[in-house]
Amino acid sequence: MKFDAVKKNLEARGYAVRVFATGKEAADYLDAAIDGKSVGFGGSVTLDALGLYERLGSHNQTVWHWKWEDKDAARREALTTELYLTSVNGLAETGELINIDGAGNRVAATLFGHEKVYFVIGRNKLAPTYEEAVWRARNIASPQNAKRLGKKTPCAVSGDRCYDCKSPERICRGLVTLWGPMMGMEAEVLLVDEDLGL
Repeated sequence: MKFDAVKKNLEARGYAVRVFATGKEAADYLDAAIDGKSVGFGGSVTLDALGLYERLGSHNQTVWHWKWEDKDAARREALTTELYLTSVNGLAETGELINIDGAGNRVAATLFGHEKVYFVIGRNKLAPTYEEAVWRARNIASPQNAKRLGKKTPCAVSGDRCYDCKSPERICRGLVTLWGPMMGMEAEVLLVDEDLGL
């Protein structure tokens, strides 16, 4: 896949951007680039599939609520780390990054508090326009995540689209669009030419 247009648009918005042929190459890069740091992880099937928590944990202090027994404590501690790793639910070719969250820890961490945030994004997250990236986040990523988590929501049952439900188990409670890195915080986007995550 050609990432030329999205790379150019992300760089114009202030992101550092690297392109990798495989997830393994992206994981190797992060393993070499991050050393002796505290690193928080946002809920991400992509990061889990790449084994980044284990790899980075061998030479960094890592915090991830998926891997800790005390989930709430991990979510809070991850907000105070030097670096933060996550993915996105949708990426517009025009350069907007879209994330939907239930607890808010993942989107909050992309907005404030870290020296740097890394976004690891597979080609399946890319959409031509902002509107299509939001549609993807709501109608592909969110239903798949609700189903993966065993939630009792209309989207998890059918897995086909967002029903804008009022279920108490709804996991899509907030949507954040990043038009660029937040002031005072570096952000690097790793584009990977493989399907990664949901």
